[in-house]
Amino acid sequence: MIRYRPVSIIAAAALAVGLATPVLADGDVVCGGGPTENWQPENKLKKEAWLEGWEILKVQVEGDCYEVYARTEQGQAIEAFFHPVTLKKLFVFRRGQEIYRAKGFTG
Repeated sequence: MIRYRPVSIIAAAALAVGLATPVLADGDVVCGGGPTENWQPENKLKKEAWLEGWEILKVQVEGDCYEVYARTEQGQAIEAFFHPVTLKKLFVFRRGQEIYRAKGFTG
């Protein structure tokens, strides 16, 4: 009978989860989007992301922000947050690391 050490199993599971986890932002993002009736339609946001050269995988509302999951022209998975009224790109994560933040944005 093969005996596995509990630590080895836990370490292997943690590694597998870490490798399989998609891009994640840290904490809750606050964009200050205001009432949803003032928000731009998602189609305009998709166009903005497309103009960045991104292949859009998913667009969703996260809190009071638009959140976009996409791939860059280089094939890198990214997660980006946009202000829902202005469609200004606020920040972008790649592999859980912040790679862009709009000047003055603290959200």
